[in-house]
Amino acid sequence: MLGHKSRDQLELFITGSLEQLVPEDHVLARVDRVLDLGWLREEVADCYCTDNGRPGIDPEVAVRLMLAGLLLGIVHDRRLLREAQVNIAIRWFIGYGLHERLPDHSSLTRIRQRWGEARFRTIFRRTVTACLEAKIATAEVVHVDASLIRADVSWESLVERHADEVMAENLGEEGVEAEKKGRQSGKYKKVSRTDPDASMATTARNRRLEPCYKQHTAVDDERGVVLDVAVTTGEVNEGDLIEAQVDEVRRISGRGIGMVTADAGYAYAKVYGGLERRRIDPLIPAKREPIKSRVPLRRFRYDARHDIVKCPRGKVLRPGPRFKHGRFFYSRARDCARCTLKGDCLSKGRVNKAVVIGDDYPALLRARRRRVRWSADDRRLYQRHRWRSEGFHGEAKTWHGLGRAVRRGLDNMKIQAYLTAAAINLKRLGAALLVVLSGTWIAQIAAQGLPRAHRGNVSRNKLAAVAAA
Repeated sequence: MLGHKSRDQLELFITGSLEQLVPEDHVLARVDRVLDLGWLREEVADCYCTDNGRPGIDPEVAVRLMLAGLLLGIVHDRRLLREAQVNIAIRWFIGYGLHERLPDHSSLTRIRQRWGEARFRTIFRRTVTACLEAKIATAEVVHVDASLIRADVSWESLVERHADEVMAENLGEEGVEAEKKGRQSGKYKKVSRTDPDASMATTARNRRLEPCYKQHTAVDDERGVVLDVAVTTGEVNEGDLIEAQVDEVRRISGRGIGMVTADAGYAYAKVYGGLERRRIDPLIPAKREPIKSRVPLRRFRYDARHDIVKCPRGKVLRPGPRFKHGRFFYSRARDCARCTLKGDCLSKGRVNKAVVIGDDYPALLRARRRRVRWSADDRRLYQRHRWRSEGFHGEAKTWHGLGRAVRRGLDNMKIQAYLTAAAINLKRLGAALLVVLSGTWIAQIAAQGLPRAHRGNVSRNKLAAVAAA
């Protein structure tokens, strides 16, 4: 029989609570079971006056609002508060009833400015600690990767950086002309007037430069928990941060890392050497040596014990001056004068050979030899790197609004990255709670008549106890 529903008179008053209207498997319900912000009020107390002014928003409410927006893919404050007006799940998650007036969206902006990015990093670190305590992250195998995030600026805001006057004062007219001959130095790259912190970068040589930030992440192999996040301008090389990130993961986890995986963008001698000195196995595919000469560098043998280089004819090259990440090694002119490879080996106008040997060059050679002999386990683990670390970036950009910066400035970009990583970690932790407990403990709590709002503070400890058992 065809049904009919009258819509003339809707009930204004209902018996029950908002909790009953939120499904148990809703993402906010799952996160609420593992979210513990009882420490936050004391953490931010120094940002507020104790005896003057009108009461501000509860710090836990502010963080829950931001996390709710990121979990639901609503990254703009104004839109988030409009959605919270009619979204029962968000109102229940932040502890507001249907009759209560929500905070103004501008309050979240002022809170971010007042707290600073360091406190939001603390929130993120707390989620990492919770995942480690619950044993859904082990920090034994860590996947490291970086991804560009488009800055929130328009193309019309980009201008070319002019340094002619400054260079003329420091270098003179001849120095200016020499600088202009090679514009690869970066002094002439475009910058944004509205967000000077963003820098021009690209993911490939055949793609145009865009104003970007760069997010560097370390992801655990077990369940994809984000162990560390760092945000820089787009020009920063990812190889410069990997050692600091590894040290941070070791510090927060309190245990040693067995292996670190990364893509070929990290295949530098300094990266291999830095990880080996920390007794970490680097699973990073080494790049092939670029062949620019008929006598390539691989034919020159470096003797680390005696710190010399031998050419293909057995002549010795001695170390010369250092530069940032290595040294030059030079042969004697009289040795090259009688060599049969002189025409192929020496550049035009030179009388002796000069080769560059970077620091930790032996570690690079070991990585190249290992790459040829990768085992099935190595290849399988590197495949996991691709969908663990790159999968995290795809998830954060597609579902949680990290594809583009929401606000301008490096500090604001860091706050967005920390909160996004925290939201994903809480989502992982909530899913693990649902799987590990299989609904048993939740049913027991519900049978005792305890509201779900009282479960969050003990859920994390309960999960850790069950995992340990």
